[in-house]
Amino acid sequence: MSGGASSPVAACAVSFMAFDFGLKRTGVATGNRITRSATPQGVIRAEGKARWPLVAERIAQWQPDALVVGVPFHPDGAPHENTARARQFARQLRGRFGLPVHEVDERYSTTEAREEMHTMGAKDVDAASAAIILEQFLRSLP
Repeated sequence: MSGGASSPVAACAVSFMAFDFGLKRTGVATGNRITRSATPQGVIRAEGKARWPLVAERIAQWQPDALVVGVPFHPDGAPHENTARARQFARQLRGRFGLPVHEVDERYSTTEAREEMHTMGAKDVDAASAAIILEQFLRSLP
């Protein structure tokens, strides 16, 4: 979990929704603290402001206690263009929905998702990546 924008996870936070942010496609997964497992929930296919009603619909459907956003970095840990975009998405989620938002270093999640996609029951690599990001986050919880 990255330090800066993430806050401590409240012990009462049980259910989580994770996003693997992309400009055109954003993978979604849900999971919980009890099982420490995540389930891919498909992809939001939208750009810019058109994304927000679809995100709101997913949040209303699943009612998570907190949100998780994967933040990409270069293999050496250096930020790149999509690092800033994912962090902006996280800030916008926080502002729009008033839920805690936690950022997770998502290096290699897409590679891992391609390898594990079918065993996870995911039909899409972006949703599988979101599930991997969420499981990584859930494993980090006390």
